[in-house]
Amino acid sequence: MKTVDTVNVDKYRKLVQTYIDLHIYNSALFWADKVVAVTGNPRDVYWLAQCMYLLKQYHRAAHLLRSNNLEKADLLCTYLTARCLFEANELGEALKVVDNLQLNKDDLSLPSSPTILYGETPKNHAFSSFLFLKGKILEGMDNRGLAADCYKQALHFDVHCFDAFDSLIKYQMLTAAEEEDLLKSLPIAEQCSAEEGEILQTLYESKMKKYHTPTLAKSNESRILYSNTPLTNNRLVYKLNLTPDPMRSLPTTPMAAMSTPTINSTPNVAKYNDKNLKKNEMPKTKAASQPMVVEPCDNRMLLKLKNSLDLQVSEAERLYYNCDYQQCGLLTEAILKVDPYHEACLPIHISCQVELKQSNKLFSLAHNLVDLYPNLALSWFAVGCYYYIIGKSDFARRYLAKATCLDRLFGPAWLAYGHSFAIENEHDQAMAAYFKASQLMKGCHLPLLYIGLECGLTNNVRLADRFFQQAQSVAPDDPFIMHEKGVIAFQNLDYEGALANFRGALERVKKIKKGTVPQRWSPLLNNLGHTCRKLKKYEEALEFFNYVLLLTPLSAGTYSAIAYVHVLLGNLEEAVGWFHKALGLKRDDTFSTTMLNIVIERLAEEQPPYPDCPIEIPKFSVEPKGSTINASESMVEDASSVIPSVNNALSDMSMSIEVDMEDASSIVKE
Repeated sequence: MKTVDTVNVDKYRKLVQTYIDLHIYNSALFWADKVVAVTGNPRDVYWLAQCMYLLKQYHRAAHLLRSNNLEKADLLCTYLTARCLFEANELGEALKVVDNLQLNKDDLSLPSSPTILYGETPKNHAFSSFLFLKGKILEGMDNRGLAADCYKQALHFDVHCFDAFDSLIKYQMLTAAEEEDLLKSLPIAEQCSAEEGEILQTLYESKMKKYHTPTLAKSNESRILYSNTPLTNNRLVYKLNLTPDPMRSLPTTPMAAMSTPTINSTPNVAKYNDKNLKKNEMPKTKAASQPMVVEPCDNRMLLKLKNSLDLQVSEAERLYYNCDYQQCGLLTEAILKVDPYHEACLPIHISCQVELKQSNKLFSLAHNLVDLYPNLALSWFAVGCYYYIIGKSDFARRYLAKATCLDRLFGPAWLAYGHSFAIENEHDQAMAAYFKASQLMKGCHLPLLYIGLECGLTNNVRLADRFFQQAQSVAPDDPFIMHEKGVIAFQNLDYEGALANFRGALERVKKIKKGTVPQRWSPLLNNLGHTCRKLKKYEEALEFFNYVLLLTPLSAGTYSAIAYVHVLLGNLEEAVGWFHKALGLKRDDTFSTTMLNIVIERLAEEQPPYPDCPIEIPKFSVEPKGSTINASESMVEDASSVIPSVNNALSDMSMSIEVDMEDASSIVKE
C-alpha cells in the first residue's frame, strides 16, 4: 500500500473513481485535485483532467494537460487533450495535437517521447480511437474524404470500433459497393475467433445500405430473427398522364423521410370492386408470397441476438425500403414500446407515419420529442414532417431548416426540406436543397435522383437523363432509377427503351415480393400499360391496367386508360362503360368527357337503335278494294275531309273554354 506522509492516497483515488461511476463529478473533481496536490503524479493529473472533461470544462482540462507537458508524453493524455480541444470547437489546435502522433501499425510510438503510459488500455484500441478522433476533426473541417480514410484506418486497427463504422455508414460516405469492399477488407479473422467473426460480420451487414435495391434479409440476419419460421414480408416516380398524344409525365411529391424514394398514389380501400376487375392478372403474380427457407443456425450467440433491438431496427429499415409500410410500422411500434426513444428506430418510424398519413400519431410523437430533446435535429425533423403531411409547407420548411442547422449532416432532413419545395413546384429551391444533400452524402444516390426529377419537371430532359445516369452509377440496381429512365425514354418517343427500363424495374421489385406488388409501384405498372399501348400491345396493356386496379381501385386515370384501349380495339360499348366509371370518380376529367362524347356519337352513327333494325325504311304498295282511284288521290281526299272536322273541333273547344271562364267570373261577382 502506497502512503505519503502517512496519508493513504489510494483511498482517495478509489474515492475519485467511485464518484465518477456515480456521476457525481464535482466531488470527483474536488478529491482528484487534492490527490494531484499531494502526489503530482501524471496519472493523477490525467484523472483530474478527466473529471474536468466530464464537467464540460474543456478549455480548463486542455490547459491542465498542456501546462504539465503531458500531451507529448502520455498517449491517453494526448488523446484527452485533442478530445477537449475538439469539444471546445478548436479544430485546428486539435488537429495539431493529433498530427504529432505518428501512427504506424508495426511500430507504435510517439516521436517526441519514448515513454508512453498506456495503462490498461490496449494499444490497438488506443490508436483506433486516435484515428476516429482525427476523422471527426477532419469531418468538422468539411474534409470528408480524408475523414473517411481515417475511419477506415481506425477499423483496421480495431474491427470492433463501431463508431468509425457507423460514421461511414450513417453519414453516407461510401457507396453500397464500397461498403461491401470495406467489410471484406477488415482483418476480422486476425482479431476475432470464428464465432466472434460471424457475429461481427452479421451485425455490420445489418447496418449496410438497403435502399439502393429491393433486398431480402441477409442469411445470418434471417437466421437470427426468424430461425426456422417463415419470413413475413426518395420519393418521386413520374406517373404518365393519359392523353391520345405523346403523354406527359406528372410528378408526385410524397415524403422520403428516411432518404428513400417513394411514390404518391391513390389510397387503397379494403374491398375491391370485382365488377371492375379482369380475371387475368399479370403473369406470375397469382401465387402467394413464398416463405423464405431459413437454415438452422449453429452459433448459439447469434440466436441470442434475436432480442437485439438494433437487428430489429435493421429489419424494419429493410421493410421500409421495400415499400412494405404496414409491416414496417407494426415492427417500429413494437420496438418503441420496449425503447420509446431508440435513436435509430425513430427516423424510420416517423417515415412510416408520413407514408401512412398518420398525422395524429406523428403530432403526439413530435411534441414529446421537442419537449424532451429540443436540441436534437430529429425532434424538429418530426415536427417538419407533421406539417408536411397536413399540407402546411411553409411551417414544414421552417422546422426542417432548423433540423438541418442543428445537424447539418442529417440527410433525411435535407431531403424532406427539398420535398417541401418540390410539392409546391418550386423547382429551383428544391434543387438547391438536393444539391446540398448530394455534397454532404457522397455515397447516396437519392439527391441525384431527385435533382433529375426536378430537371424533368422543368422539361430539361437531357440534363435529367444525365443526373439519372450519375445516380445509376452509384446504385446500378435501383428500380426507381430504372423507372425514371423509362419515363425519359417515353418522353423521347423511344417506347422500346422505355419498355425495357420499366420491365427491368418490375423484375427487381418482383424478386423481393413474389405475390402482389406493393401499392407504391402502381405508377410503374400504369406506365407499363401506356407503353404497351403505344407499341400496340393492347391485350398486354389491359393486363397491366387491370393489375393497377387491384392496387388502386379509386384511380380515375386507370379507368379512362382501360376505356381508351378498348376504343383502340373497337370495343366501343365496353369503352362507354369504363368512361362512365372514370367520370364517376372524377367528374371534371376532360379527356374522359371528350372521348365519351366521341364514342357515343360514333355508336349513334354505326349501330341501330334496336336489334335487327333495318337501315332503310321499306316501301309498301297498298291497293284499296273496289276502287280504281290511286292511293295518292285517296290520301289527299281523306286528308281534306279530315281537316274541316279538326278545325270545327278546335273552334268548339275554344268556345267552350270561353263560356266556362264567363260562368266562373259571374260566380265570383255573386
